[in-house]
Amino acid sequence: MKRDYSLTPEEVAEILNIKKNTVYELIKRGELAAYRVGRKLRVEPKDVEAYKMRRRESVQFPMMVVPTKPNPPVTGEDNDVHPSLSSGLVLYGQDMLLDILAHHIEDNSDGIRVYRKHAGSFSGLMALYEGRADAASCHLWDSDTDSYNIPYIRRFLPGIPTIVIHMAVRMQGFYVKKGNPFGISSWEDLTKSGLRMVNREPGSGTRVLLDEKLHQLGINRLQINGYNNWETSHTAVAIAVARGVADVGLGNQKASMQVEGIEFVPLQPERYELVIKEEDMNKPAVQSLLNTLNSNSFREEIEGLGGYGLEEMGRLVAHI
Repeated sequence: MKRDYSLTPEEVAEILNIKKNTVYELIKRGELAAYRVGRKLRVEPKDVEAYKMRRRESVQFPMMVVPTKPNPPVTGEDNDVHPSLSSGLVLYGQDMLLDILAHHIEDNSDGIRVYRKHAGSFSGLMALYEGRADAASCHLWDSDTDSYNIPYIRRFLPGIPTIVIHMAVRMQGFYVKKGNPFGISSWEDLTKSGLRMVNREPGSGTRVLLDEKLHQLGINRLQINGYNNWETSHTAVAIAVARGVADVGLGNQKASMQVEGIEFVPLQPERYELVIKEEDMNKPAVQSLLNTLNSNSFREEIEGLGGYGLEEMGRLVAHI
């Protein structure tokens, strides 16, 4: 995607879900490229993406097979040597709920390390199938059944017994500038003349929702200006709209609450759920995940964030 705007350290911190001071440290150490405009630091989006890719490439999780001898230590993102993944948890997904869940698991367990992989729903399900994940989040809408996740889980993990645990209900909708200058209220409005869209990456649940809706309505996706311009997070999409790089983007309501100058147009509630293979359910790390998900301390922290429906959190949705 071609971008013609730069980011402030505060915006980079939002995209990476880290503190602003950490962004300054990354720049100081030369891990994140930046430049000055007057007295202000600016970062190019392509350099943020390059940093994220380097971090992802630094953690390559081995296939999870039954070992014939003790597994060697695993090197994590901070280059420390960690215990075997048999005593850890590999958790795929992009929502901040999972980052908070990971912190609670590590804080309240006996040495369990959570290895986070920020990737979309397709990547998470494939990682489960290939044995590279213990749990993966999923929010994939199927237009044929008007349902979430289960049809995709059956396709991505054929013949593999799985457990689906509910996390939250999130509202998906359009990000537009304050005042909604294009009067956007429906999927059909994406074809309006002069409208510029910013999309999400292929394989993300948000991209799947868009493609399914366009197919259902008979709209040619390639006729949408900006369809092939995409970002890898809800926050980055909202920032692109706020800065005027695009006029509309699609994402969840929570991200719109974090970016100034954005108005949210609700479209559809979605079910955000965790998928776990049945054979992994008795692993101590997975049991710790389930216990944490149902704990009062975790629920209270998520309630404090706002923007999530938590009535069914921790409920068994399906045994496939």
